[in-house]
Amino acid sequence: MDVLTNLMGGFATCLTPYNIWMAALGAFLGTIVGILPGLGPSATMAIILPITFGMDPIPAMIMLCALYYGAMYGGSTTSILVNVPGESSSVVTAIEGYQLARQGKAGTALGLSAIGSFFAGIFGTFALAFLASSLAEYSLKFGPAEMFSLVLMGMFTIIYVGGKDVTKSLMSMAIGLGLGTVGTDIVQGEARFTYGVSELRDGIDFVILVMGTFGIAEVLESAEEYLKIVPMKVKFWDLFPSWKDTWYCRWAIMRGTLVGFFICCVPGSGPTIASFLSYGVEKSVSKYPERFGTGVMEGVAGPESSNNAAVSGAMVPMFALGIPGSGATAVLLGGLIMYGLKPGPMLFVENADFVWAVIASMFLGNVILIIMNLPMVPLFASLLRIPYGLIYPAILIVCIVGAFAVASGLFEVGLMLFFAVCGYFMKKANIPAAPMLMALLMGPMMERSLYQALNLAHGNMMVFIQRPISATLLSIIVLMSLYVGYKAIRGKDRVIQEEEE
Repeated sequence: MDVLTNLMGGFATCLTPYNIWMAALGAFLGTIVGILPGLGPSATMAIILPITFGMDPIPAMIMLCALYYGAMYGGSTTSILVNVPGESSSVVTAIEGYQLARQGKAGTALGLSAIGSFFAGIFGTFALAFLASSLAEYSLKFGPAEMFSLVLMGMFTIIYVGGKDVTKSLMSMAIGLGLGTVGTDIVQGEARFTYGVSELRDGIDFVILVMGTFGIAEVLESAEEYLKIVPMKVKFWDLFPSWKDTWYCRWAIMRGTLVGFFICCVPGSGPTIASFLSYGVEKSVSKYPERFGTGVMEGVAGPESSNNAAVSGAMVPMFALGIPGSGATAVLLGGLIMYGLKPGPMLFVENADFVWAVIASMFLGNVILIIMNLPMVPLFASLLRIPYGLIYPAILIVCIVGAFAVASGLFEVGLMLFFAVCGYFMKKANIPAAPMLMALLMGPMMERSLYQALNLAHGNMMVFIQRPISATLLSIIVLMSLYVGYKAIRGKDRVIQEEEE
């Protein structure tokens, strides 16, 4: 009952005209940030944070939080419509969402994304309110060894994400891991695989790779066909998801919500890992896993629910322990310190009004976002009626501007075009790009956790087995590998039998 009482007090604080306006402003900015590739919520929040200096902490944090989860809503739009993920966590959405759009079901995919995000946001915020303290204590059990095993398990979902050919998926993953080693060595601090190019010292930016291999590569492949893709001709009412489609995806939304929230309670995990794991879960529980990659609604609803629930999950260690759960919450943590607040267990005691007002505003923000996004679904989906000869030049311009904005240099633009050509040939060879992108993101994270774990254990490799949580995660990886190997052997036997018949 104390939680409900505190929530009511939080609603009384946040339901003022000014705070509602700040939540709406943050939600709108977040949606725009999610749609436009290259910005990202972390960078945008870092830009806006100094502007909020001198403001009252409550409306400032309400706006920043709304921007964060608003970006999760908006990130699916360009992923589904033009195969250019606005956020790293929306890469998985592009796999199924773009195929649905090509089938004339862009409205269904966008609607399921908005509905799943709304449900996940509401459920995640309830879980944050009721379980923050107990989950924060559990998340402290995740050390470097557990983090390494968790990231490794996320890497193994590449087998599910990659497609039907496991060999090509692993090939793509190996390329991504190699690209992830470019930059500065985390142990010695020296340049690694940069070959004297100073622009590579910070590594290969994810935005550059994703816009090249997803966006421009799609344009190149279409140009090869002389832009023969026919614009969609869909009736207006078909641009909304039906009740039947929404009900069909209910369990995918629930599973994605649970995966996203609990994974992101672990500091450092982030919504990207959660969305990939959610996609792997959906493919493993599906009765028709072979259909994944051709436009499956669960492949959109699950990951999109996951990355929105991840926002609430990442707030758990930030509020309760003062430990950021993701890059965006690290910016929020800086904001709390700038406002003179002390993140950690005493925040709920010393600044209870602030905490509960922010939590209550997350309910408000999700309502604003569903009201803002659902009516826009037909408008966004109807963009596919425009001839592709007009859409693709716009995609090129957006990608080039986004690449230039990453580091304000032409080198990044040239690097993006190089990856676009590589992505084109990968498409021709049926090598999936998603495993490469995932490996680029998780490779450095896995390397850092491996180094920290071995350093703390004085080089003892058994630390990954001796710690119960790490051993459990590694056991899941082994079972996952055996299952995939069994399916691969069974599939080959089936092909041989069909050829003999």
